Amino acid sequence: MVELVLSPIRFLSLSPHRPSRPFISAMASLPPASSAAESPAGKRVVVCGGGVVGACTAYFLATKGAAHVTVVEKSAIACAASGKAGGFLALDWCDSGPVGGLARASFHLHRSLAAALDGPAKYGYRSLDTLSLSILPSGSPAAAAKSSPSLPPWVDGPTARPPRTIGTTETTAQVHPQLFTRTLLSAVAERHGVEVLIGELDRVEVAGGRAVGVALKGGDSRLIPADAVVLALGPWSNRSPIVSSLFNVSGLKAHSIVLRPKAPNAITPHALFLSYQTAPGAKMLDPEVFPRPTGEVYICGMSKEAEVPDDPEEIVGESESIAMLHEIAGKVSSHLKDGEVEVVAEQACFLPCTDDGLPVIGEIPGIKSCYVATGHSCWGILNGPATGASLAELILEGESTTADLKPFSPSRFLRRSTRQAV
Repeated sequence: MVELVLSPIRFLSLSPHRPSRPFISAMASLPPASSAAESPAGKRVVVCGGGVVGACTAYFLATKGAAHVTVVEKSAIACAASGKAGGFLALDWCDSGPVGGLARASFHLHRSLAAALDGPAKYGYRSLDTLSLSILPSGSPAAAAKSSPSLPPWVDGPTARPPRTIGTTETTAQVHPQLFTRTLLSAVAERHGVEVLIGELDRVEVAGGRAVGVALKGGDSRLIPADAVVLALGPWSNRSPIVSSLFNVSGLKAHSIVLRPKAPNAITPHALFLSYQTAPGAKMLDPEVFPRPTGEVYICGMSKEAEVPDDPEEIVGESESIAMLHEIAGKVSSHLKDGEVEVVAEQACFLPCTDDGLPVIGEIPGIKSCYVATGHSCWGILNGPATGASLAELILEGESTTADLKPFSPSRFLRRSTRQAV
């Protein structure tokens, strides 16, 4: 069992409840926003959003030579989906669609980052085997059947058929997403002076068709100047008129629980993708189970479309969905039944989804130096590194070499609007 330790991040604030002057002084010491012709090494970038995509973008901007990077987050780093996701990584599961190249590049970047940042110790990076199996409901004629010998010993609930291997240690892996996100920012805060500012975005300031900074709500409303602005706000992207006037981002509410079994060393590194019915003939559910090297076991599922609240801290899980995840956990393993575990978390988060199911990554049409990265749905943790690296290249070098961003360009919505108007 691994104990994960996180280095502190330097936080600044412009909220009404925290002093703002240190940040204002730091910003006042910087020169005015530069022209578009400035070299990459002189660029200052404000990244709005402290989730995994924003953190990866800030990391690669800093390591690729941006002069100054500021991350603006309303609540706390990785406070939403990036802190409550499963952290599952897959090399080739997206190969059938446009996201395949992005996912493959990102999977390899995860491995490189883990080597550079001591990922196994800092944020639980590890390769693992992945199985697909069906768990039988209570009352099923075969409910007393013995588990398949090909199952890990801790998976002792009745199954409908032998498990199917859908990932190996070469093709699937995991991270603890909250610790991964915070580790990235800790690393560049310490080595490159990246600042994390707690405050709520009010607007992107635009002059002459170009983003020149951002203004925050409350406290001191002084403009934070920038040569480029990145909107990585997940399902809250729609709160920016720059985004909502072009495309829609909705939220899919996903529930999860985190359990700590009494015998954590009995739980082997096998990710489980399940099919489960509460009773014969009932709707099929598709929960997922991810053991972590910390000794915790993460179980998620029970997703539904819902209204995204203003504050990520206000998100709570629905009792029926949480109860169902506990039921599923107990069906999977006697190690995960009530009374055999400590309940670490019962929670929910919102996954950002676009109307065409693809992420949006690139420069906003009509506004130079204003970029967006959102809509990654359930693959945000996987695709964060390649998204961040590609955006950093686009901002600093004019084009992306890590991944082809053409399928994800915001301009695709502009073309659709034009066709609809004809």
